[in-house]
Amino acid sequence: MSRWAGALLTALMLLVALPGTASATVTPGHALTGDADLVVVMKSERELYLYRNGLIMAQYPIALGLSPIGTKQMRGDDKTPIGAYTLDWRNPNSEFHRSIHISYPDAADRAHAAALGVSAGSNIMIHGQPDYDNRPRNGDWTHGCIAVSNAAIDQIWAHVPDGTPIHIYP
Repeated sequence: MSRWAGALLTALMLLVALPGTASATVTPGHALTGDADLVVVMKSERELYLYRNGLIMAQYPIALGLSPIGTKQMRGDDKTPIGAYTLDWRNPNSEFHRSIHISYPDAADRAHAAALGVSAGSNIMIHGQPDYDNRPRNGDWTHGCIAVSNAAIDQIWAHVPDGTPIHIYP
């Protein structure tokens, strides 16, 4: 089974296998308890979900790269990747209100970009709003990252430890 098919199967099982477990939108400032063990991003829905033990513990609206259809293939394409990755480190001193790194590119992403003769790109993050200005941002505006509100990244930061898997779907 390809990594895309496996990741999609996991998401479908999580979203439909547990009747009566409707998603809970967590209002910024609402107290969450415990840590997430999976982050799921549904690009087409513009939603990020935190899961613990197969149940949705929080849901947040997101913004994506300026060119949101399809998966990231190279530096500068303004696409958000699709696939199964890991949230592997964080930057409290980001130009954005906190940022958590997504392990893109993986070996397959690098090999695909190399076959195209291009760089795969790097530094794909989940992050809050820019700290360098306070202009409101609407729609998709990143260069491939997943942006959330500052209140949302504060909650995600507190409840998603390094090493947590993230599955990003079309």
